Amino acid sequence: MKQKTVIPAGEGWTEKSIREFGGSPVKRIGEEWMLITAGRTAEDAGNWNTMTASWGGFGVLWSRDVAFAFIRPTRHTRSFADDNPLFTLSFFDAKYHSALAFCGGKSGRDFDKAAETGLTPVVFDAKIAGGRAADAVGFAEASDIIICRKLYTHDFDPAKMLDPAIDRDCYPQKDYHRMYVGEALALLSKK
Repeated sequence: MKQKTVIPAGEGWTEKSIREFGGSPVKRIGEEWMLITAGRTAEDAGNWNTMTASWGGFGVLWSRDVAFAFIRPTRHTRSFADDNPLFTLSFFDAKYHSALAFCGGKSGRDFDKAAETGLTPVVFDAKIAGGRAADAVGFAEASDIIICRKLYTHDFDPAKMLDPAIDRDCYPQKDYHRMYVGEALALLSKK
Protein backbone atom coordinates (compact mmCIF):
# COMPACT_ATOMS: atom_id res chain seq x y z
CA MET A 1 0.00 0.00 0.00
CA LYS A 2 1.42 3.30 -1.02
CA GLN A 3 -0.28 6.01 1.00
CA LYS A 4 1.04 8.40 3.58
CA THR A 5 1.08 7.08 7.10
CA VAL A 6 0.63 8.98 10.34
CA ILE A 7 3.48 8.94 12.83
CA PRO A 8 2.15 9.66 16.33
CA ALA A 9 4.14 10.87 19.28
CA GLY A 10 2.38 8.23 21.36
CA GLU A 11 -0.57 10.37 22.39
CA GLY A 12 -3.83 8.54 22.81
CA TRP A 13 -2.18 5.19 23.56
CA THR A 14 -1.13 3.46 26.77
CA GLU A 15 1.68 0.91 26.66
CA LYS A 16 0.97 -2.27 28.61
CA SER A 17 2.26 -5.81 28.93
CA ILE A 18 0.69 -8.41 26.65
CA ARG A 19 -0.40 -10.07 29.90
CA GLU A 20 -2.89 -7.22 30.31
CA PHE A 21 -4.66 -8.02 27.03
CA GLY A 22 -8.38 -7.81 27.79
CA GLY A 23 -11.05 -10.32 26.94
CA SER A 24 -10.86 -13.87 25.68
CA PRO A 25 -8.15 -14.25 23.02
CA VAL A 26 -10.21 -17.06 21.48
CA LYS A 27 -13.22 -14.76 21.09
CA ARG A 28 -11.26 -11.68 20.05
CA ILE A 29 -9.30 -13.54 17.36
CA GLY A 30 -11.80 -16.19 16.27
CA GLU A 31 -15.00 -14.15 16.30
CA GLU A 32 -14.01 -10.48 16.24
CA TRP A 33 -10.90 -10.99 14.07
CA MET A 34 -7.69 -8.99 13.91
CA LEU A 35 -5.49 -7.39 11.27
CA ILE A 36 -1.98 -8.74 10.77
CA THR A 37 0.19 -5.96 9.37
CA ALA A 38 3.81 -6.13 8.28
CA GLY A 39 6.25 -4.00 6.42
CA ARG A 40 7.14 -0.32 6.65
CA THR A 41 10.79 0.50 6.47
CA ALA A 42 12.33 3.79 7.47
CA GLU A 43 13.13 4.43 3.80
CA ASP A 44 9.63 3.78 2.43
CA ALA A 45 6.72 4.67 4.69
CA GLY A 46 4.18 3.08 2.34
CA ASN A 47 5.80 -0.31 1.97
CA TRP A 48 3.41 -2.46 4.02
CA ASN A 49 0.28 -4.57 3.79
CA THR A 50 -2.44 -5.85 6.09
CA MET A 51 -4.83 -8.79 6.15
CA THR A 52 -7.63 -10.04 8.36
CA ALA A 53 -7.02 -13.14 10.44
CA SER A 54 -9.27 -15.31 12.55
CA TRP A 55 -6.55 -17.80 13.45
CA GLY A 56 -3.80 -17.06 15.95
CA GLY A 57 -2.96 -17.11 19.60
CA PHE A 58 -0.85 -15.99 22.53
CA GLY A 59 1.32 -17.84 24.98
CA VAL A 60 4.76 -18.32 26.43
CA LEU A 61 7.59 -19.87 24.42
CA TRP A 62 11.33 -19.79 25.06
CA SER A 63 10.59 -17.90 28.31
CA ARG A 64 9.08 -15.03 26.32
CA ASP A 65 5.54 -13.74 25.87
CA VAL A 66 4.65 -14.52 22.27
CA ALA A 67 1.92 -14.21 19.67
CA PHE A 68 1.27 -16.71 16.90
CA ALA A 69 0.08 -15.59 13.46
CA PHE A 70 -0.61 -17.69 10.39
CA ILE A 71 -0.41 -16.55 6.76
CA ARG A 72 -1.10 -18.52 3.58
CA PRO A 73 1.42 -18.29 0.70
CA THR A 74 -1.21 -16.72 -1.56
CA ARG A 75 -1.63 -13.67 0.70
CA HIS A 76 0.13 -10.45 -0.29
CA THR A 77 0.95 -9.78 3.37
CA ARG A 78 3.16 -12.87 3.53
CA SER A 79 6.08 -11.34 1.62
CA PHE A 80 5.97 -8.33 3.95
CA ALA A 81 5.95 -10.60 7.01
CA ASP A 82 8.86 -12.60 5.58
CA ASP A 83 10.94 -9.54 4.73
CA ASN A 84 10.49 -7.52 7.92
CA PRO A 85 11.46 -8.10 11.55
CA LEU A 86 8.20 -6.74 13.00
CA PHE A 87 4.50 -7.36 12.60
CA THR A 88 1.47 -6.05 14.45
CA LEU A 89 -1.86 -7.49 15.46
CA SER A 90 -4.60 -4.85 15.56
CA PHE A 91 -7.95 -5.42 17.30
CA PHE A 92 -11.09 -3.36 16.71
CA ASP A 93 -14.55 -2.69 18.10
CA ALA A 94 -17.50 -4.39 16.37
CA LYS A 95 -18.32 -1.31 14.28
CA TYR A 96 -15.19 -2.00 12.17
CA HIS A 97 -16.20 -5.56 11.28
CA SER A 98 -17.07 -4.65 7.67
CA ALA A 99 -13.64 -3.00 7.23
CA LEU A 100 -11.98 -6.18 8.49
CA ALA A 101 -14.17 -8.27 6.16
CA PHE A 102 -12.91 -6.17 3.24
CA CYS A 103 -9.28 -6.59 4.34
CA GLY A 104 -9.79 -10.34 4.51
CA GLY A 105 -11.58 -10.69 1.20
CA LYS A 106 -9.53 -8.37 -1.02
CA SER A 107 -5.85 -8.35 -1.88
CA GLY A 108 -3.48 -5.48 -1.25
CA ARG A 109 -2.13 -6.22 -4.74
CA ASP A 110 -5.39 -4.88 -6.15
CA PHE A 111 -6.75 -2.47 -3.54
CA ASP A 112 -5.50 0.23 -1.20
CA LYS A 113 -7.14 -1.29 1.85
CA ALA A 114 -6.74 1.81 4.02
CA ALA A 115 -8.37 4.04 1.41
CA GLU A 116 -11.17 1.53 0.74
CA THR A 117 -12.03 0.99 4.41
CA GLY A 118 -11.27 4.39 5.91
CA LEU A 119 -8.77 2.86 8.34
CA THR A 120 -5.86 5.15 9.19
CA PRO A 121 -2.41 3.55 9.20
CA VAL A 122 -0.27 4.63 12.13
CA VAL A 123 3.47 4.09 12.32
CA PHE A 124 4.81 3.56 15.81
CA ASP A 125 8.40 4.55 16.19
CA ALA A 126 11.19 3.58 18.58
CA LYS A 127 9.83 5.87 21.30
CA ILE A 128 7.12 3.28 21.90
CA ALA A 129 7.80 -0.16 23.36
CA GLY A 130 10.79 1.05 25.32
CA GLY A 131 12.76 1.84 22.18
CA ARG A 132 12.69 -1.80 21.09
CA ALA A 133 10.26 -1.50 18.17
CA ALA A 134 10.60 0.84 15.24
CA ASP A 135 8.50 1.18 12.14
CA ALA A 136 5.56 -0.96 13.22
CA VAL A 137 2.28 -0.20 11.42
CA GLY A 138 -1.06 -0.39 13.23
CA PHE A 139 -4.32 1.51 12.83
CA ALA A 140 -5.62 4.62 14.58
CA GLU A 141 -9.10 3.09 14.87
CA ALA A 142 -7.87 -0.03 16.68
CA SER A 143 -8.67 -0.52 20.35
CA ASP A 144 -5.54 -2.62 20.93
CA ILE A 145 -2.35 -3.16 18.93
CA ILE A 146 0.27 -5.76 19.75
CA ILE A 147 3.75 -5.08 18.38
CA CYS A 148 5.68 -8.29 17.73
CA ARG A 149 9.28 -9.00 16.83
CA LYS A 150 9.55 -12.06 14.62
CA LEU A 151 11.40 -14.92 16.33
CA TYR A 152 10.58 -17.98 14.24
CA THR A 153 8.73 -19.14 11.15
CA HIS A 154 7.57 -22.58 10.16
CA ASP A 155 5.64 -23.92 7.17
CA PHE A 156 2.85 -26.35 7.94
CA ASP A 157 3.58 -29.88 6.75
CA PRO A 158 0.46 -31.87 5.80
CA ALA A 159 2.29 -35.12 6.55
CA LYS A 160 2.34 -34.08 10.22
CA MET A 161 -1.38 -33.28 10.48
CA LEU A 162 -2.73 -36.04 12.70
CA ASP A 163 -6.37 -35.38 11.90
CA PRO A 164 -6.97 -35.86 8.14
CA ALA A 165 -10.00 -33.55 8.33
CA ILE A 166 -7.67 -30.56 8.85
CA ASP A 167 -5.97 -31.07 5.51
CA ARG A 168 -9.23 -31.98 3.75
CA ASP A 169 -11.36 -29.17 5.20
CA CYS A 170 -8.89 -26.32 5.65
CA TYR A 171 -6.51 -26.84 2.72
CA PRO A 172 -8.41 -27.93 -0.40
CA GLN A 173 -6.03 -25.70 -2.42
CA LYS A 174 -2.96 -27.13 -0.62
CA ASP A 175 -1.99 -23.56 0.37
CA TYR A 176 -0.51 -24.40 3.76
CA HIS A 177 0.07 -21.60 6.23
CA ARG A 178 3.38 -20.29 7.44
CA MET A 179 3.38 -19.82 11.20
CA TYR A 180 5.04 -16.71 12.64
CA VAL A 181 6.05 -16.68 16.27
CA GLY A 182 6.61 -13.14 17.45
CA GLU A 183 7.85 -11.86 20.76
CA ALA A 184 5.11 -9.54 22.05
CA LEU A 185 7.11 -6.37 22.69
CA ALA A 186 4.19 -4.19 23.68
CA LEU A 187 0.44 -3.97 23.89
CA LEU A 188 -0.80 -0.51 22.98
CA SER A 189 -4.34 0.26 24.14
CA LYS A 190 -6.46 3.31 23.47
CA LYS A 191 -6.59 5.66 26.46
